Amino acid sequence: MWLIALKDLRIFVKDRAALFFFIIFPFMFILLFYFLNLGAATDERLTYYLVTSEAEGGLSHQIINLMETKNESQLKPGEPVFVVESNFDEAYQKVKDGQLSGFIAFPADFTERMTTGSGAQLEVVVDAGAGYDRAALNGIAAAIASQVGAEQIVIKASVSLLVEGGIIPPDEESINQATRQILAEITAEQSQTGGEPSFIGFDIERVGDIESGNPADYVIPGYLVMFVFFAAAVTAEAIVRERQNNTLERLLASSVNKSTILGGVYTGTAVRGLIQILIFWVAGILFFKVDLGQSPLAVIILSILMVIMSSAFAVMLATLVRTQRSAGSLARVTALILAPLGGCWWPLFILPEWLQTVAKISPHAWANTGFNKLMLFGADLGAVVPEMLALVVFTVIFGAIAIWRFRTSAV
Repeated sequence: MWLIALKDLRIFVKDRAALFFFIIFPFMFILLFYFLNLGAATDERLTYYLVTSEAEGGLSHQIINLMETKNESQLKPGEPVFVVESNFDEAYQKVKDGQLSGFIAFPADFTERMTTGSGAQLEVVVDAGAGYDRAALNGIAAAIASQVGAEQIVIKASVSLLVEGGIIPPDEESINQATRQILAEITAEQSQTGGEPSFIGFDIERVGDIESGNPADYVIPGYLVMFVFFAAAVTAEAIVRERQNNTLERLLASSVNKSTILGGVYTGTAVRGLIQILIFWVAGILFFKVDLGQSPLAVIILSILMVIMSSAFAVMLATLVRTQRSAGSLARVTALILAPLGGCWWPLFILPEWLQTVAKISPHAWANTGFNKLMLFGADLGAVVPEMLALVVFTVIFGAIAIWRFRTSAV
């Protein structure tokens, strides 16, 4: 078995084209996408939009005036920008056109409802796909409503004291007028002091500047999965070639049994894969400063499981075809379909949830998810046990089919 594996390795080492496509060519891809993604992270200031349908001079205008950012250069680091849109319909159309992610709108009867105590409702308009903006705008609207409601209770209590003390008449018009006057005095005082309105108070604590992550931490694992699997799949072409030129039959004639041939072919494929991942990780650590995360051992185990699985797939693939040409074509098509589906070209976690679910039919997705957990999100060995078990299951399935269908004769 080892002699067969060493024979395959000697042929591989002497094949310069194979060495180029298995080792040099993958690093050309890695270099390209590494530099394309270098420095991709940005530290953009958050911007929120406010709209009111109320006439000029209403309470909503006074609140918006307090929130509106007059001079961005005077903002603290990380402090959000509040921008006023004058027309609700125009702002709504901008959201539909994708120009705005969303905004908070005050109703036309906001002041009337607040002064009469009937309560007003803010409206949050947000693009369906802007999940983070929706959460932020809902939070701001809730904070405004909460604080204005709290101040409304204080105002009502003050007006009640004025009525009980006989300072103002108990009729509805006088009470509403007093309420409006107190609201105006509160907002005017906040505006004159130039301080932040109490209903959107916050503290900013910035620790250092944002730094872009190392793109190699997700580029190298993705292309490692892709090219190790691709190299193993192409090996199926060599297995079919040896079957067609009767090399495997001659081995049987020399008293080598079928299981030994199968084991030798599988071992040679796995050893080539292990050499590949060793080169990938050594180059990644030395030249691309790859961070293996908190559990480098888990990264190593996951890499080995991926090689074992891809080798089983290669032998299985050789048993499903009859000619060398069909083996090569099927290997390339399979590799090129499963690579993008399984997250080799881009991180799976940026894709829609339904596509992430579909991707789990491929072993690539499980391997890439495991690498992302370990190298991007700081997971430990225990967190990637499901991904490791999934690769073991794929290995068993591919191996069982390979054992069942393996044959040495081309007939």
